[in-house]
Amino acid sequence: MRSIALVLAAALIVVTAPPAEAYPLPGRVTGDVSVHDPSAVRRTDGSYLVAHTGNGIALKTSTDRIAFRNAGSAFPGGASWTTPYTGGSSNLWAPDLSYRDGRYWLYYSASTFGSNRSAIFLATSPSGNSGTWTHRGLVVESRTSDDFNAIDPDLVVDDQGRWWLSFGSFWSGIKMIALNPSTGLRSDSTLRSLAGRNGGPIEAPNIVKHGAYYYLYVSFDYCCRGASSTYRVMVGRSTSVTGPYVDRNGTALTSGGGTEILAGQGSVHGPGHQDVLDDVLVYHYYTDTGASRLGINLLAHDSAGWPFLW
Repeated sequence: MRSIALVLAAALIVVTAPPAEAYPLPGRVTGDVSVHDPSAVRRTDGSYLVAHTGNGIALKTSTDRIAFRNAGSAFPGGASWTTPYTGGSSNLWAPDLSYRDGRYWLYYSASTFGSNRSAIFLATSPSGNSGTWTHRGLVVESRTSDDFNAIDPDLVVDDQGRWWLSFGSFWSGIKMIALNPSTGLRSDSTLRSLAGRNGGPIEAPNIVKHGAYYYLYVSFDYCCRGASSTYRVMVGRSTSVTGPYVDRNGTALTSGGGTEILAGQGSVHGPGHQDVLDDVLVYHYYTDTGASRLGINLLAHDSAGWPFLW
């Protein structure tokens, strides 16, 4: 009887163990790794450039994806066109960084915490370096009367060469608009819905193509609360860039679905605001002291094509 009880107890432990215990800890990074809402790109010389939330959009560089150093900001002279949305603050949020057509593209957000009076702007640069970014204009904005929030942009180019921008936070969830590839600005008035939690916490979309599917990564729950943050990374997929996206169980992301691939554990709190770069997932998390840090983990796909970290 005792042996049976031990087996049952062991089985119970396995069943009730927090899923986060199976997730890897952040990989090794050193140097200037205090970041929030990171987005990364590999530069033409093989080095890495990271843009993240900060005054004028903060920048960091690395030659090996391990050691990082501060590299100034995209707009060291300020970005006066954003202040109507930021209440005069120079702090700009949640950039999306990419390299296409021989230049660097930067979509970024201007807002104040808890408000959906927000805007997403575009800048381009020949090098990505501080002070070389040119303001290209307003892409999309939201007002307090809208049921969406124009922050957390993410650019994806589909297999047909069409450009799309996903974005969104809380309210009615994650949205998508079409862009003009020549300008990077909005091309029509259609607003598509990709994911939502009936007003609950969902934000930070990131869409990447792998195999036959487009994968939509999002962050569920609460950011920006230091060690009390509950952010976690979820994913769904679709054969079409515009959706519908479903999770591993077939639940639509527009109905609150999502398959979890990363959550907090131990002294790693609230990992999220993810960005897929080649074979890694880049994100931020909080330490026990509430400091935000850069997280990087290798990304792979299982036999069914679903992503996991290691």
